[in-house]
Amino acid sequence: MNEAQGLVASLLLLVAVFFYTFWPAGTAAESREKTRLDYLIERKEQLEENLRDLDFEFRAGKYPEGDFLAQKKVLDQETTELLAEIAQTEKA
Repeated sequence: MNEAQGLVASLLLLVAVFFYTFWPAGTAAESREKTRLDYLIERKEQLEENLRDLDFEFRAGKYPEGDFLAQKKVLDQETTELLAEIAQTEKA
């Protein structure tokens, strides 16, 4: 293979790699817009995770009991309100 053929082969390989890397996968057409219910369910999962983390950190001694109880009360209240909104949204 001479120098010109090597250059052409390298350029073809470069173009192929470029297209392979940057060509859209077509997933944009498959995605759907999130509904309010989707958002609420994601938020509920996040609150549950926050409650688990809070409990873990309290058991590890990172939170005084008063702070733990206050934060837990806030998260429990928010979860209760969120579950009520989920139930209302599912009915509609």
